Amino acid sequence: MLDHFGFVVRDMTVSRPFYEAAFAPLGLVIREDHGKAIIFAHADKFIPFVFIGEGRPSFWTPASQPGASPAHYAFRAPDRAAVDAFHARGLTAGGRDNGAPRQRHPDYYTAFLLDPDNNNIEAGFRTA
Repeated sequence: MLDHFGFVVRDMTVSRPFYEAAFAPLGLVIREDHGKAIIFAHADKFIPFVFIGEGRPSFWTPASQPGASPAHYAFRAPDRAAVDAFHARGLTAGGRDNGAPRQRHPDYYTAFLLDPDNNNIEAGFRTA
């Protein structure tokens, strides 16, 4: 359904290690590195991708700032072990727990982390 999406963080030196660690179990790797911005996608295909970078995009209003209105982003995990690893590695790399891995619906196993800018980042595995 999605082609790509992106969001802005305050400090890539803090956010980059978090996303690299949390995304690795989900099969997402850095496909492009532009210093203050990085693009994650699967190693075998570029679309869909997620852009994460510093700075305020030109289409934001002046009142829009990173972390001022935290967002929720959910990523598909290939299995339960990847959800567990996403949560553990994300915590180790500076994320904060916002929901430990567990079954939250009969066919959905998921975990939540807050990134350094208070965005709620989720990894989930669906059996149906």
